[in-house]
Amino acid sequence: MKFVDEYRDPAVAQRWAQAVAAVARHPWTIMEVCGGQTHAIVKYGIDRILPDTITLVHGPGCPVCVTPVEKIERALAIAAQPDVIFCSFGDMLRVPGVTGDLQSVRARGADVRVVYSPLDALRIAEENSDREVVFFAVGFETTAPANAMAVHQARARGIANFSLLVSQVLVPAAITTLLKAPSCRINGFLAAGHVCTVAGYAEYEPIAARFGVPIVVTGFEPVDILQGVYMCTSQLEAGQATVTNQYRRSVRREGNPEAMRLIREVFAVVDRQWRGVGLIPQSGLGLADAYREFDAEARFPWKGQPHDEPSECISGTILQGNAKPTDCPAFGIRCTPERPLGATMVSSEGACAAYYRYRRPGTTKAGV
Repeated sequence: MKFVDEYRDPAVAQRWAQAVAAVARHPWTIMEVCGGQTHAIVKYGIDRILPDTITLVHGPGCPVCVTPVEKIERALAIAAQPDVIFCSFGDMLRVPGVTGDLQSVRARGADVRVVYSPLDALRIAEENSDREVVFFAVGFETTAPANAMAVHQARARGIANFSLLVSQVLVPAAITTLLKAPSCRINGFLAAGHVCTVAGYAEYEPIAARFGVPIVVTGFEPVDILQGVYMCTSQLEAGQATVTNQYRRSVRREGNPEAMRLIREVFAVVDRQWRGVGLIPQSGLGLADAYREFDAEARFPWKGQPHDEPSECISGTILQGNAKPTDCPAFGIRCTPERPLGATMVSSEGACAAYYRYRRPGTTKAGV
């Protein structure tokens, strides 16, 4: 397929791996902050063709995985109400809370529907004016424009039975928190290309300058990622720390101004709890005052209590780049996609799911 196959060309990928080996004279640890990149790295064995001096670690690049248990419990309580149609992307249905998941609530009779866009949920609300329709708005900056548009249209069209359960998170604040941690061993970052397509990358520039780490905006195919690793490693070896853009076919420094204008109108920046990481100040989006009437948390008060991850789950350590999924004693034994201990095992972008699919004994090894 034009514009895809060339970024999966094994010969080209091997040349970029050799280029990394030629410049990497010191050991460096580079983190990707994108679940799509994580799956590509594991699926194609990108980490295995890099020199031993380069270590790739996986960060909190999966918004499903960092949705806190408390938010899942809220979703279960809302979805269980008889007058509610609860809409969500499919990858949220198996994410475990404490009392279950959305799929188990649906099995007990709740009207939980998988949609492909928040605008689908808005249409359902328009067609079912006698019921409350709630959309689970989960994601990084990438999904925020569509979620903002749904609320914007709901108000413009007078669709009053529609609301969002918001769990939007912002990547730059998470990177800053990781770099401030005493245990941080990250020398450079691969930033998510789809996030920067919307938000641009100007916000990363003061982070790179403050902490002295290069940040490379990177795409999702094997050649993209290897080029990103090369650009990051070259900066590290040269003692540089700037933001550079590998994904120029999609990303501009300013991002998408119209999308950002809509986000700033509908949402406000708030503190947000990240599953496995903790409270990160100014790391999320909540509905702005002008759109607060569409906030599902205000419409459906929740009397539950905050909960922690199961004690055996080390997904928080994995999300912070301090462990790999295979370091977990429960991996593939007591934690599987059918019986997950944490969200990283069931999300389509989770690191544990990637390792379970591609790195278990007996699985087919893809490669570049």
